[in-house]
Amino acid sequence: MKPIQSHWYGILIIAVLGAISCNESSPLNESPLDQPVSKSEPTLLYGLPVDSFEIHRGTIQKNQFLSTLLAQYNVSYIKVDELVKNSKAVFDVKKIRPGKTFTVLSEGDSISQAKYFIYEKNPADYVVFCLEDSCYAYNGSHPVSTEIKTGGGVITSSLYNTMQDLDLSPALAMEMADIYAWTIDFYRIQKNDKFKVIYEELYVDTIRLGTGDIKAMVFEHNGEPFYAYRFTQDSIPDYFDEQGMSLKKAFLQAPLKFSRISSGFTKKRFHPVLKRMKAHLGTDYAAPTGTPILAVGDGTISKAAYTNGNGKYVKIRHNSTYETQYLHMSKRACKVGDVVRQGDVIGYVGQTGLATGPHVCFRFWKNGVQVDHRKEKFPPSLPIKEELKADFNKLAEKLNVELETIEWPIDATADSQ
Repeated sequence: MKPIQSHWYGILIIAVLGAISCNESSPLNESPLDQPVSKSEPTLLYGLPVDSFEIHRGTIQKNQFLSTLLAQYNVSYIKVDELVKNSKAVFDVKKIRPGKTFTVLSEGDSISQAKYFIYEKNPADYVVFCLEDSCYAYNGSHPVSTEIKTGGGVITSSLYNTMQDLDLSPALAMEMADIYAWTIDFYRIQKNDKFKVIYEELYVDTIRLGTGDIKAMVFEHNGEPFYAYRFTQDSIPDYFDEQGMSLKKAFLQAPLKFSRISSGFTKKRFHPVLKRMKAHLGTDYAAPTGTPILAVGDGTISKAAYTNGNGKYVKIRHNSTYETQYLHMSKRACKVGDVVRQGDVIGYVGQTGLATGPHVCFRFWKNGVQVDHRKEKFPPSLPIKEELKADFNKLAEKLNVELETIEWPIDATADSQ
């Protein structure tokens, strides 16, 4: 019996060793903890994993309410009412507008009940409304990418029309007007004035959102080039000329962003209402009723009143030397004693008082005497700090090289010669 036992014992050892060898060589028998786990990334939409949801997209229709829209996705009116109340601090559903895009995420079952409603406020920003057990809302944003673009043009009729002809955003014209508000009177730009600009274009995926910051530009007005470079000091971005001087002056060139001068400063003018010759010690800017009127500089409201001649008007004391006055307002947006900053809205264009049409008569005092503000020279704001000049000069030099590569439109260049 012993030989037989020895025989079976040897077979058992061989079997055990074979099993161990098989375990070491076969990946099929690896411990679950040791195996590399292959997981596919979840599909995200508005930051939500949507693999288990049905996705419904649509556009808000005229006279369509949130309750009736969500009823199509089996959400009760009670649930919608709870959602409206809980989300009001984040987004008031009364602001939902026709034409805007929405997305509904619903469970992929026979009921197909909505669990999320996403409203796109604009191509970049959206609101997520959660319809789970607890209702709430939060804001979200799509990633915005930035591309650096360039453009150049020669003025043929107006800056706005030139922008349109070059397929450049009108918002770029507004930004340019803001940058040069202290140095160039955009109501007096002329045919054959020209510009080159380096700016940011903002995108969500392939959708163009609009323009970002202007990085640098040169605007040639009456044959004189005006450079502007964006540079940050003390954490505040600003625009400076080639000498490192701020383009901001003590006062804006005009109290309106865009309009036209309908009457200038003169000691002798035929008054259109009084029908007689009379001095006009101000500059009239014609614009539609309701156009915002801006404070041209920091100061304190010294008068906010009405007279038969001036209509509704506002007067600002800027310092011991300068005062400004804004006449014929349809409505004032300030009161005596208010402290205002440059660019603040102080009222709106109208035609109150002795006025034949909507405009603002802008008056400028220097040492108590009314003067033509367009002929005044004002000191610049803070320049580049000495310790930052090297960094600024290096940036300006780089941007100048890029500006030089921008070409004028061929036809426009021919016209300007």
